[in-house]
Amino acid sequence: MKLNRTTQRTVEILKLISKTPEGATLDDICQKLDLPKTSAYDIVTTLGEMGMVNVTRGQKQNYTIGLMAYRIGVNYTNNLNFIGIIEPVLKAFSKEVGKTVFFGVPSDHHVVYICKFEPENPIITTATVGSKNPMYCTSLGKVILAYSDEESRDQIISRIRFTRYTERTIENREGLLAELEQVRERGYAFDAREMEEHMQCVGAPVFDRDGNVLGAISISSLYKPAEDYEALGTLVSRKGMEVSRLLGFLGKI
Repeated sequence: MKLNRTTQRTVEILKLISKTPEGATLDDICQKLDLPKTSAYDIVTTLGEMGMVNVTRGQKQNYTIGLMAYRIGVNYTNNLNFIGIIEPVLKAFSKEVGKTVFFGVPSDHHVVYICKFEPENPIITTATVGSKNPMYCTSLGKVILAYSDEESRDQIISRIRFTRYTERTIENREGLLAELEQVRERGYAFDAREMEEHMQCVGAPVFDRDGNVLGAISISSLYKPAEDYEALGTLVSRKGMEVSRLLGFLGKI
């Protein structure tokens, strides 16, 4: 997929300005992002007119993040109000199973980790809140894909560049589609040491009140040959449905 260059530059400028509380000048922006001055000026001028950045005029114009950007951020936060509902449930679930529990949401062809709950003696995991991983080799991503509508699923898969992380990683579209069919039959998905050789994860979908897949929860732990991962799958699937009910979902998978 070809990305629009001006849009990319706009996002990069907003990110830079948002991380600079004292503000950034046009020279700062051009130097740090290696942008032509005329292109950067056109972008920040437009952002200023739209309220996305504030413009302080002086010897050199200074740009800080604007009210409209703040409002957009607030709207995003408001849409995540459900986090306060599910946090106690998932925290207790982590303690119950003695393993790390994640909640993640889709972001293009990745899954972003929104919450992480750990037992008293947690294992070290590379996934942290705010980080993201590919959908095709995570249990969270697979269940989100499996329960997305066909059109959305096809669009997402078309943008995936399959990378082999371990010898067990799915390497192509056909393998992923076959796996997703099994996920729908079971009601849960595995990351069978596909991202990290020593980690095994089991994930299940979470639905909103309209029956759309909102995200997914997973149990992560060090791989143990004697562990009954099918039983863990059933457990996390039930918890996923419990969380969905809390969010108003009344249907069946």
